[in-house]
Amino acid sequence: MESFDRGTYGYDVAFFQKNNIDYLELTVNGSSGKVLIVPNLQGRVMTSTAEGNGGKSFGWINYDVFQSGERSAQFNPFGGEERLWLGPEGGPFSIYFKPGTEQVFANWVVPKELDTEPFRIVEQGLSKALFQKEFSIENASGTVMDMEIQRSVEILSKEHTEQALGMTLNDELGFVAFESVNSLSNLGANDWSSTDGVLSLWMLCMFNPSEQGVVFVPYKTGSVEELGKIVTDNYFGEVPADRLIVKEGTIFFKVDGKYRSKIGVPPMRALPYCGSYDPISKVLTLLWYSNPEKPGKYVNSVWGDQDDPLSGDVVNSYNDGPTDDGSVMGPFYEIESSSPAAMLKAGEKLSHTQRIFHITGDEKYLSEITESMFNLTIEEIKEAF
Repeated sequence: MESFDRGTYGYDVAFFQKNNIDYLELTVNGSSGKVLIVPNLQGRVMTSTAEGNGGKSFGWINYDVFQSGERSAQFNPFGGEERLWLGPEGGPFSIYFKPGTEQVFANWVVPKELDTEPFRIVEQGLSKALFQKEFSIENASGTVMDMEIQRSVEILSKEHTEQALGMTLNDELGFVAFESVNSLSNLGANDWSSTDGVLSLWMLCMFNPSEQGVVFVPYKTGSVEELGKIVTDNYFGEVPADRLIVKEGTIFFKVDGKYRSKIGVPPMRALPYCGSYDPISKVLTLLWYSNPEKPGKYVNSVWGDQDDPLSGDVVNSYNDGPTDDGSVMGPFYEIESSSPAAMLKAGEKLSHTQRIFHITGDEKYLSEITESMFNLTIEEIKEAF
């Protein structure tokens, strides 16, 4: 049996096989791209590759948690290139804190439905799979919310990838792309409102950090009076100036896995594309999400008391690093997107679509992509820090 080095997609496939973890794989004719999904982890995309089993594995996987066999009642950081959570994380509508408890880490619990419980496979084909889950959760205000989540994941062909990007990819480039369509339905008898509680679809993408890794997030330019602040930079204390640079039209954020920090872009500034670049591996990662034309209200995930539970961000990026006790969960980095607040009447549904693209190869051709989409050269991204 062929063996693969750690960091390759083949290594991860062998790891799941060896540890008896059920997975399914999406492929598409004419492409070396592959996407690996674990249905028992909410239909989570664990990783993908652009170049078959010997190619680089793009998702961050916490091998130790899988191998330990132990499961925490609080949270199990399995990792995964795209996982589905529900917002908000904190505040009066949080589903991560019980009513009446102080919103501190000791009381923070990820609902088992978003952590360890499986989603049911509704349909499965070579290039697409559909998952479903029904459950109820009580939020921090004591409101019980009955819901259904449906989630489909589809690997994209070159034709569909080029269609989605609005450009032709040079044949010298390697790529893999997938799209997830995620829906949230209110199955209860009562409407979800800003009085009793609302939720949002929250997509978190965990990737392997790089010493020179950079996340770049374009934003709508305009005055603070007209559009508000450009970036939220104080989730874990203010991000140091050598790790966050705001230029005209673009935010640059260092993602080396060495300093715990997070940023967010509010609705009035958010644009539907962002990305990251690893100059060492020459991997360009792009994220697109279904951003409404008219900015909506977004749930606020800040822990504790809030002035406005509907003043949250749309796009986030997290860089892992040592916590107060010196421990590190990963390291990894994340790019995240959220749906607007789901103020759903009984029986209504909200959907949120996200696409992930990984493109590798000569920087000359990668730069053609970033110049076309972001008016940025690869050199400008590399030189941000």
